[in-house]
Amino acid sequence: MSGEGTWVGLDVHARSVVGSAIDEASGKISTRRVGPRTEQVVEWVRSHPGPVAACYEAGPTGFGLARALTAAGIACEVVAPSKLERPSGDKVKTDRRDAERLARLLMSPGIGAIPPDHGNPVAPGPTPMACSRANVFGSRHRCIATRCSSTSPAVPKT
Repeated sequence: MSGEGTWVGLDVHARSVVGSAIDEASGKISTRRVGPRTEQVVEWVRSHPGPVAACYEAGPTGFGLARALTAAGIACEVVAPSKLERPSGDKVKTDRRDAERLARLLMSPGIGAIPPDHGNPVAPGPTPMACSRANVFGSRHRCIATRCSSTSPAVPKT
C-alpha cells in the first residue's frame, strides 16, 4: 500500500481504544477515542479512505479485534510490544502518542507482527513423562506427610 490509503494505529485497553489514522494522500493525522466494543472500533477504522491497514499491540485483549478487522476486509497486524523500539529520550507515554507511533511504525516494513492464532488452538497436554513424574513426587509427598503426621513415636535410627 503506497501512495494512497490510511494507516491506523490502535492503543487498545479493556475500557477504551485510542486510534490514530494517517491519511497517506494528504498527510492528515486524525485521532479519536473510541469505545471498547469491537463493532465501534471496526466502524471507526472502516470510515477512513481505503485501503486501510491497522495494527495494535498484543495484550490481554487478545486477537478478537484482529479477527473482526480482517473479517471486515481491513488488513490488521498484532504487534509484539517487546519488538518495538522506543527512543531513549521518549519519557512521556500517552494513549494518543502510542497510537500515532503505531500508525507511523506500520508505514515502515517489518514491525514485529505476531502471526494470527487462527481461532483458539488447544494447548498440548502434559507428556506421559511429566504425568509419571508428578505421580512419583505426589506419592512421595503423601508418604512423608503421613509419616510425619502420625501420633506414634518416631522410630529411632540405628
